[in-house]
Amino acid sequence: MPEKVEQAYRDSQLYRIRHSTAHIMAEAVLELVPGGKIAIGPPIEDGFYYDFDLPRALTPEDLVAIEKRMRQIIAGNAPFVRREVSADEARQIFSDQPYKLELITGLEQGGFDEDGNPLADKPVISTYTQDRFVDLCRGPHVERTGQINPSAFKLMSIAGAYWRGNEKNPMLQRIYGTAWQTSKELEEYLWRLEEAKKRDHRKLGKELSLFYFSDDVGPGLPLFTPKGEMVRHLMEEYVRDVQTRYGFQHVWTGHLVKEDLYKRSGHYDNYKDAMFPPMVDENVTFRLKPMNCPSHMTLFKEMGRHSYRELPLRFAEFATLYRYEKTGELSGLARVRALTQDDCHTFCTPEQIESEFSLDLKVIKEVLERYRFSDYRVRLSLRGAGGKYVQDDEKWTRAEAALRAALDANQVDYYEATGEAAFYGPKADFMARDVLGREWQLSTIQVDFIQPSRLGLAYIGEDGQEHIPVVLHRAVTGTTERFMAVLIEHFAGAFPAWLAPVQATLIPIADRHLDYAHQVATQLKALGFRVEVDDRNERMNAKIRDAQNQKVPYMLVVGDKEMENAQVALRLRNGDNPGPISLDDFIKKAKQDIEQGL
Repeated sequence: MPEKVEQAYRDSQLYRIRHSTAHIMAEAVLELVPGGKIAIGPPIEDGFYYDFDLPRALTPEDLVAIEKRMRQIIAGNAPFVRREVSADEARQIFSDQPYKLELITGLEQGGFDEDGNPLADKPVISTYTQDRFVDLCRGPHVERTGQINPSAFKLMSIAGAYWRGNEKNPMLQRIYGTAWQTSKELEEYLWRLEEAKKRDHRKLGKELSLFYFSDDVGPGLPLFTPKGEMVRHLMEEYVRDVQTRYGFQHVWTGHLVKEDLYKRSGHYDNYKDAMFPPMVDENVTFRLKPMNCPSHMTLFKEMGRHSYRELPLRFAEFATLYRYEKTGELSGLARVRALTQDDCHTFCTPEQIESEFSLDLKVIKEVLERYRFSDYRVRLSLRGAGGKYVQDDEKWTRAEAALRAALDANQVDYYEATGEAAFYGPKADFMARDVLGREWQLSTIQVDFIQPSRLGLAYIGEDGQEHIPVVLHRAVTGTTERFMAVLIEHFAGAFPAWLAPVQATLIPIADRHLDYAHQVATQLKALGFRVEVDDRNERMNAKIRDAQNQKVPYMLVVGDKEMENAQVALRLRNGDNPGPISLDDFIKKAKQDIEQGL
């Protein structure tokens, strides 16, 4: 969550409600399972959680009992009472709570807050008490338990969580919950969760026969069917055409790279944990390529001496990259080990940064609008705690100033996020919301003063001297795999007609209509439509239902009347039934839908 947004959330009544509900839940849990130990219970983006070390495992049935007791506590309308205490007094209060004692020690040293996060200053230690429950907490909370709407919260699930996220620490039981101000808000949130389950790209990917994963091939390595590959092809072809129109030239740089190149670029020191193990041949160490930039920069260098008159020079590549993601972090197409990136690198002078940023911005806007992502914002990703960065303050300062100037010149509203930069430079990340309001990082533009210098790139300036070019890194859709996952969920598998792997299915009512159906299919294919004929020995309604389940945009039913009148009976996947229409009129409609991105 962005820093400013996070602060606004912390100041909100909703944050107080969720924080207070977490405390009430902890009280109910300890009553249900005496002898339990409590850890932390913070609010999160859509709710809250609390971690427990309990003498027995919780069950879904327990959640029902906990909710019932929570409503009783809420009805008691007890005040939340804050009290500042010394470390010694806190230890007395929580003498039988080992996780709280550990937190108290951290607070006393000024190292951590009650959520286990590092603090710069030594904090005040405080407790909050409601009803018969007291917790180590900095707040804030609602004034009384009765301010929580008993019909606007729900306990969602039980999960395991290591204490402080460290697998060497004890495994705790975590209860997730959600809380809102009104029951309507809760219902809408639960609907979004259910809708997200229906739209899960892993589920729809199988149902629509787009891709599979196999243990025989390995985790994180997707296998795409003909339909899935068609969607990939259409996605990449579209972006390729847009990039070509804007002056990008497409290159190809292979799958293997000498490890030494990544040591010189800085990737090895900052990225080696994400690389697959080395391969050695005749004392030369190779790596599967995890990123394109060093290869593109090497290509720029090998093409000979460059004049300022050649710049900007824009390279683009749909390159399959390989990243050694941890097995537990893999998630369908959203996080894989083999990924195809629509990577672009623009080599330019410092004076050209603003105009090239503007060009990249036009590309991104055009593509996102085509995919119906009109609701997006820009995150300025900067250096910060927790990240790995090449140490060159002067170049970082120049890069950040250039990126800010480009954003301001294009009147782009943005917010800052520290710790999110690439190791070689700041980024402008495009965060888009899908139809369910979920935010995804899709496109990015990055300013790099560091790698070109490290890899010895140069051009001859107008003054006849050598200068180091600036490189703008830009990805429109990021990776094909992840973007496809987002699209599947964004459209619930019902791709726009231009992107659908099968645009129309011909459905003959009887065997005597087969020849006509194939004739129509042949005509449509000749015009570039992706068409199938369902010639199975099944009833018409079953064929229509199957085509709808496969999210085919157009179902063209043909029978005696259609044969006689050179027509098709049009049905749409949303259930609409326009009925008989001439083939020419259908072609006009389909072309118009495709042009409009419907």
